[in-house]
Amino acid sequence: MTTTAARPSGPLLLTQKRIWIIFSALIAGMLLSSLDQTIVSTAMPTIVGELGGVEHQTWVTTAYLLATTIVMPIYGKFGDVLGRRNLFLFAIALFTLASVGCAFATDFWGFVIFRAIQGLGGGGLMILSQAIIADIVPANERGKYLGPLGGIFGLSAVAGPLLGGFFVDHMTWQWAFYINIPIGIIAFLIAFFTLTLPSKKAEKRIDFGGVLLLSIATTCLIFFTDFGGRADHGWTDPATLAFGAGMLLAAFAFVLTERRAQDPIIPLSLFRNPIFVNSTAIGFTLGMGMFAAIAFVPTFLQMSTGTSAAVSGLLMLPMMVGMMGTSIWSGLAITKSGKYKKYPIAGAILVIAAMLWLTTLAAATPVWIICVQLFVFGAGLGLIMQVVVLVVQNSVPVDQIGTATSSNNYFREVGASLGVAIFGAMFTTRLSENLMGVFSGAGMDAAAAGEATATLQPAALEALPEPVRDGIVTAYADALAPVFWYLIPFLAIALVLALFLKEIPLSDVAGMVARGEAIGGQEAVRLEAEREAALRGETPVEGTRPAADAGPDDASGPDGASGPDNGSAEQAQQADGLPR
Repeated sequence: MTTTAARPSGPLLLTQKRIWIIFSALIAGMLLSSLDQTIVSTAMPTIVGELGGVEHQTWVTTAYLLATTIVMPIYGKFGDVLGRRNLFLFAIALFTLASVGCAFATDFWGFVIFRAIQGLGGGGLMILSQAIIADIVPANERGKYLGPLGGIFGLSAVAGPLLGGFFVDHMTWQWAFYINIPIGIIAFLIAFFTLTLPSKKAEKRIDFGGVLLLSIATTCLIFFTDFGGRADHGWTDPATLAFGAGMLLAAFAFVLTERRAQDPIIPLSLFRNPIFVNSTAIGFTLGMGMFAAIAFVPTFLQMSTGTSAAVSGLLMLPMMVGMMGTSIWSGLAITKSGKYKKYPIAGAILVIAAMLWLTTLAAATPVWIICVQLFVFGAGLGLIMQVVVLVVQNSVPVDQIGTATSSNNYFREVGASLGVAIFGAMFTTRLSENLMGVFSGAGMDAAAAGEATATLQPAALEALPEPVRDGIVTAYADALAPVFWYLIPFLAIALVLALFLKEIPLSDVAGMVARGEAIGGQEAVRLEAEREAALRGETPVEGTRPAADAGPDDASGPDGASGPDNGSAEQAQQADGLPR
């Protein structure tokens, strides 16, 4: 499909008020997506117990991450080519409808399918939110906006498990998905009425071949790691090897396709950019450790410490405080100083320290120590996540902002999927073996022990004899805590990469302004002031516009007069693109 370019009817007027209104829509979308990544964590033992899939519980998380990962480059590239508004609305609608499907799922694999569809929407919400910020805010001011967006992840890291735990303890697990419906509707309405971004048409042939091959390669990669880490398959199993071969073939074909594509989904030129490569590698290694830890810490707290689902979610509060605090603080500090390199370095050090400390977790660990561990972990994440996005966006041309943002997030999510699949498989394999030993030791035969392992729910612990209950708690502790050791080398690599991250000046021009799609900065302030003066019936003071600004966008009429009828107010209205 080849089409011609189509410019919007007129550039937007990016006043501070408009930026904050658009930002509110992005916050709503980001909250919807990030909340659902964590709300299932405390409810997951109950969900898989009721639907019958304890031995496959990693797929609840992996399906969402896999779908999110696949669509990230698609949303990024299509946003650059076609505009981001309609894609953002589509992502919200898809996510909300999939939440309805999850709530009414009656079997485990049906639930997993709807979780994957949620991921198809959630990936768009994350990527488009970050790319739209780059469109409307210059890099040297973007930190104070990306900071709160990063803080949303911290908020969701606690609010999600807390809400999930509350619903499990006092209602039903389905409410973890019912809650998305009103949030999704509100987010859609906010975005529909406030997200006034220009629509475009593709100038070059869309790279559908690259989309297909990248999706195949990503899917094969996740299945390869999942099958390889499972006791019933292993790395030498024919199915595992087949997925590995498929991954390599699809990746090779993808590279060949991208070299010939008119407008590749992930331009290979990005990988000649050392700042992009370094920042993306940091995101990849951080993703492996971060999401694996976040996915299973609530389960550890719930089962190993014997707390309820609600309490285990509340125990994640220190992580939120640490992550939100450092994310917002670092964003403001970068906006003020223009320097960013020291923050990923400090963040990686804190995350490594927290992960080392988490390896000591046991059923007898005091709650206050767990809270401090999670606070340090969250503080480290807050210093890295959004800073890396800012660095990537600042290192590429304005017409590749969405593509670069999505590519960076894509490789972080690949790392997350690998981390959850590999380390989650290690955890569940060890857990199943431990639980089989516990139930067999309690006098159950192999079949009964297997059934008890597959359908174990946290709420059932209190009804079990004390020796069995203690054995289950120990089984969870022995299964999860050692896994943290395997995450540390990847975090150490992230630290080394951060030390070699190149620091360049931050741009002072927003993406839409650089592309001629918007009027921003001091010019936007001047035009808005003239518009307001015209609406009050006042004539703008002559000479307020610098002579250097005169040109094609001059606000004066043919005879040089300016006023409500033929002057700056009319141009401001056209520039804004909205009825007054």
